[in-house]
Parts: sequence; structure tokens; C-alpha cells
Amino acid sequence: MSETPDLSVVVHGPNVQDHLPALLDSLASHPLPGTEVIVAAVGDWAREAAERHTPAFTVVPLPDGARDSAARSAGAARATGRWLHFVHAKDGLPPGAPRTVAEHTAGLPGTVDVLLLDHVRSTWRAAGLPSPDGPRLARAGRADLALDDRPALLGLAPLLGNRAVRAGFWRTHERLLTTDEPFAALVALLLADRVACLPHPAYEERRLRPESLPPVTPEQRYALVDRYETLLGLAADRPAVRGALYDLMVRDCLRTFARAGMPDDVAREFFRRASSAVRRLRPEEHRSPAGLEGVRRSLLADGAYRKYRALQAANHGRRGVRSAVRTGRRLAGNRLRTLQYRRALARPVDPHLAVFSAYWARGVACNPAAIAAKLAELAPSIHPVWVVTAANAALLPPGTDHVVPGTRRYWEVLARAKYLVNNVNFPDAVVKRPGTVHLQTHHGTPLKRMGLDQLPYPAAARGLDFPALLERVDRWDFSVSANGHTTRMWQRAYPSRHVSLDHGYPRNDVYYTAGAAEVRAVRERLGIPPGRRAILYAPTHRDYEAGWTPRLDLAALAADLGEETVLLVRAHYFYEGASAPSAPLAGLRRTGRLIDVSSYEPVEELCLAADALVTDYSSIMFDYANLDRPIVVHADDWETYRTTRGVYFDLMAEAPGPVARSQAELTEILTTDAWHDERAAKARTAFRRRFCEYDDGRAAERVVRRVFLGEDARALPPVLPVEERTPAPSPEEATAS
Repeated sequence: MSETPDLSVVVHGPNVQDHLPALLDSLASHPLPGTEVIVAAVGDWAREAAERHTPAFTVVPLPDGARDSAARSAGAARATGRWLHFVHAKDGLPPGAPRTVAEHTAGLPGTVDVLLLDHVRSTWRAAGLPSPDGPRLARAGRADLALDDRPALLGLAPLLGNRAVRAGFWRTHERLLTTDEPFAALVALLLADRVACLPHPAYEERRLRPESLPPVTPEQRYALVDRYETLLGLAADRPAVRGALYDLMVRDCLRTFARAGMPDDVAREFFRRASSAVRRLRPEEHRSPAGLEGVRRSLLADGAYRKYRALQAANHGRRGVRSAVRTGRRLAGNRLRTLQYRRALARPVDPHLAVFSAYWARGVACNPAAIAAKLAELAPSIHPVWVVTAANAALLPPGTDHVVPGTRRYWEVLARAKYLVNNVNFPDAVVKRPGTVHLQTHHGTPLKRMGLDQLPYPAAARGLDFPALLERVDRWDFSVSANGHTTRMWQRAYPSRHVSLDHGYPRNDVYYTAGAAEVRAVRERLGIPPGRRAILYAPTHRDYEAGWTPRLDLAALAADLGEETVLLVRAHYFYEGASAPSAPLAGLRRTGRLIDVSSYEPVEELCLAADALVTDYSSIMFDYANLDRPIVVHADDWETYRTTRGVYFDLMAEAPGPVARSQAELTEILTTDAWHDERAAKARTAFRRRFCEYDDGRAAERVVRRVFLGEDARALPPVLPVEERTPAPSPEEATAS
């Protein structure tokens, strides 16, 4: 690299929805002489991602909550390049973009302060969509020019990422440029002596779901008008530029008013302020456009709030008639259900009613079950009703109030309950009523890709309706998490405004509250003879397989492990009842050396009974790690699984214990000390610190107090550090006590 870099790429901001690693990886994979990368990393998650690329990148750590403008300034202060290209941490750079920008800026005359770039746009639905800016940049040509000669350039997307700025120009005007991005992008154009255009995509703007961003405050709405007043002041003596800015202001005010969904009092005040600005700041001899747009502008200038709303209502009405016709056809078959549900929705919300469901209405299980149990203890005035299929209703604990999906009472309780708790999702038809609380508990720590992260993996995404998924996610008020990894992955997989409850998984409380008697009782119920080693084998399903494919020859494994070992075999619930046992397996069952526990509930009891766990990629490993007992990973198809399903981290490098890539290796591990030696214990300790972060035996209490009792998060029982916890006794310890 030269002594003074030609270009400094200043990456700035928090690691929003985990988009930063891909951006940094792309920059690291194509290092460019004469270009430096500065990462102004906001928060620990961004810092951790950036530090993986040191010393190649310069990392400037900033605390959580630091504003984007402050991060840009901090990054620019460390930059030494002649030109600066600001890249937000959520965005991206097309392949070769830094080289393109560096080469083009190197040939620009010293009078050019800003280089305008084309960009592409990406959403969760699609990537690399062309922007409308390309033709406008192409018409401007490649010769440098003054903004007064081409004021239409003010209409380019107001991003700092689609413009590179000369470092000296930035430092001269930093005070004015250190503000919110749309405003700073326009200020940079207004202050530049001359600009140049490059009609080549050199930036990727990633548009996050509005539903995943904090709600816009009234003050932020009103600030739009104030900013344009400041911008028009900077262009006071430039008639062409002032006229273009005025048109932008009117357009943005109308768009904000039409699309924002503001409360009526905020909308009235915004309309009043915008109307005043439109009248006061209108340039002389300015003409409004003809047609409907001209009518809108006239109503805004006149302050005619009611007339403008009437015009909106008329337009919406015409669209609504067409939509109603389509919707009516689609809902004809569901008319009775809809009528019953709508009637129930008209009744008041019952503050003492909670609806629980787990695993697509399979029964009382998982995190919802643990929360319901603690709720009965701490808030007995709240009545729980479980959603359970007719086939599983007979398996419910005696006295469990329940409803069967599709029945009249089912829709009534869903309509009236204040609390709705699920570890998957309620049906699409469920309405999120004001004052209700939707608690998403999830049912595992994610190794495999989930939610929107499944989009690039056809085998995992097959049959999923992602827009419908996001509509369900937008109903969540709270999302339970067992560790920081899970919290971060849910942010990117399920982008919405839900609050993360970093309180631990309630179902894992039992791993710290159970005693020796409970461990012995479970083993007796399962029929595990005293003194036998019990190994729980719990594989997960494969999206790329049509049905159940056994990964192990269980008969051979049982023979190799000997009579002192009992195999507890739990098929994934997707495959329950998938195949009949072979003759050798049936024989092993009769002798008690193999016990089929696929239908046994709760799974937490199986974990308590087991001396060790053998799994592949199932999330059960994260829960079982709380017990601090040996875990062996059988990963015979890791490469295939990783490629077809996608994973969040490399399990082979961060496993909770020894890894077997074949049955022979698994047998070797289980017949020697490798499954519980010092190396295995060290791996398990690191795994527990990372993934058992919030599980300490009081997760259910924290969730109930926060969600149902409304207690402040700071008043909840603090999470006990991993090193200070005492897990339930092992079977050997339980037998000895």
C-alpha cells in the first residue's frame, strides 16, 4: 500500500441484523493496493465482527447506541486516504466497487469535491435491484460540472454511500456534514464546488423492513420540514438549485404524509408545518405541475387538511372495491369461521386469559409449558387455555383446559385472550389486538438457518410463504432467548420490533432445579437398570431427505458398546411413526438395551436420565449442555447439511465435545475415554459459556414477572454466571446419594 492511500472505505454503524460480516468478508477477499478499510464499529457485535479482520482493517470501537453520524466522524478521523467512501454496516458493495471508485477518483481534477455513483437496492425479498439513478447519472456525462448546471442531481437517492467525497472537503465542512444521512448527502452536493458522475453501480443499499426499525417519533417527522428549510437557506442565491430543492421538499412532505400512517394529531401538525413551509419558501415564478400531483400540492399549500384527506379516501375507496372483490372470492369458504372470530373480536379483551400452544398444538410442552407452570405459581388469577389437536387431547395432564383448533371456542379464546404464548406461530388469521401480548418462546438455539435466512437454501425454503411469516412475526411483542448468539440470529432471521427477553429458556430451568430423587425417578420410569450407562441418541431431520434415513446401525452400535450401555433413541418429531423396528432392534428392545423414547414427553426428563448425549445438528445439544455432561457429535454428512440447510457457525470447529465423522469413529469415542476426557470437558466448558449464557434455573420466573406481571427488567432476578451454577446431579451422583 502507498504511504497515502487513494481511497479510505469507512464502514460505520452497528451490526444490524448481522449484515456486517458479509460486507467485511467481501472487502477482505479482494484487498486493493492504495485502499484502506476503517471500521467504526458500534457495539460489541459489530466490534467482534470487525476484529476478525485485524490487522488488515483498522477498527474503531464505539459504544452501543452511538449515532451513525458520530460513527462516520470517528471513522473519518482515522482515515488517511485522499478520498472517503462511507459505507453503512447494513449495506454492501458490489464486486469490484472499491477498485472502480479508487481508479475513477484518481483521475479527477482537484476541483471535484464529490463523485456521484450509481447503486443497487436489496430487500429481504430480492438483491441487486437497479436504482432509478442510473439514467440521470448517464445524462449528466462523465465531465465534472457544477450543481447549478445540473440541479436534477439533487433528486438522486439521498445516500452518503452513493457518493465519494474528497477527504479535504469533508474535513472543511465536517460540522455541517455530521448529521443524519439524507440531510448530509444533500448538504455534500450543495457545498461541493464541482461534482463528477459515475453511472456504474458501486454501492448496495439494503432496505430493512420498516417493521424491524424503531417507530418514527413525531419530532422526527417534523424535523423533515426544518431540514429542508436549512437546505434552502444554503441555496439562497442559486435559483436553479433552490427550485429543485423546493420541489424535493414538497414531494417528500407529500410522501411522508401519505405513507407514514401517523396518528391524526401528529398528521395534522405535520400538515400544518409543511403547509407553512411550502408557502413561505416557494421561489418566485415557481409553477406547480398539472394533474393530480398539482391538486395535491395546491391542497398542501392552502393548508386544506380535510380536503386532502377526502381526496385520499376517494383514491383508497376505488382501490378497496377492487381488493374487496378479490378478497371476497378467497374468503368465501371461510365465511362462518370469519364471522365467529369477528364477533369474538368485538368483545373486550380478557386480562385474565392466556392461550398457550407448543409444536403446532401437540400438547403441553417446551418453553410454553414451563412458563404456564410458573404462571400458576406467581399469577394464579390468569387462566391458561391450551391449544391441542383432537388426536393429542387424550394425552393432556388431567384437568388441563384446552381447545381444539378450528372449533368455536378456539376462535373465541384467540380473539379475547390478553396473552398468546407459542413456541412456533399462531395461524395467519389471528389478529393482533391492541392491548394484547404475543410471547414467542421459540424451541431451540439456532445452529441451522431460520426465518428469512432460509431464503438462499431451496431445500429449507421449499413451501415457505415468507411474506406470511413476516406478518406473523410482526405480531410478536416479546421473543425469548437463551444466549446472545440466539438474540442476534433472531434479529436477522425475524426482523421486526419485538423485544428480546434475554432471560434464558424456561424449559431448561429443570436442569438446575431437579435433584437426585428426580433423576432416579425418571430412570426408573424409563426402565434403565441401576449402574447402566444411558446414552441419549437424538438426531435431527434433514430438509434434503424426503423421509427418515437412519444415520446409524443401532444394532451394531449397541453390540459394540456392550450390555452395560442402554441406548435411548429419540427420532425427530417430524418422523414419529415413520418406520417399524427391524428384528434386531426389536430384540434389543426386549432386552432393555435399546429404549425407543421418540414419543416420551417431556424431553427434558430424557436429558436428566442420560449419562451422555449423542446428536448431530439438533438444538438439543444446547439444552443438554446445561447439565455439564458429555456430548458427542455424530456428523457423517456435515458438508451436505451445511450446504443444503445453511448454518450460523462451524460446529466442527466449535463443538461441545468430540466429533465423529463415521459410525466407526463414534464407536471408538464411546468405547474409550474420549467421550469424557479432559479435552472433551474443555470443549464443553467453552460451549456452555457461549450457549448457556442466560439459563440458570430462573428463566421462567423472569419471563413471567416481565411479561405477565409487568415488572421492570432491572428488577428481575439477575442471571447467575455459568461458573456459579450447580446443575442437576448426574445419574452416577444421583445413585450414590
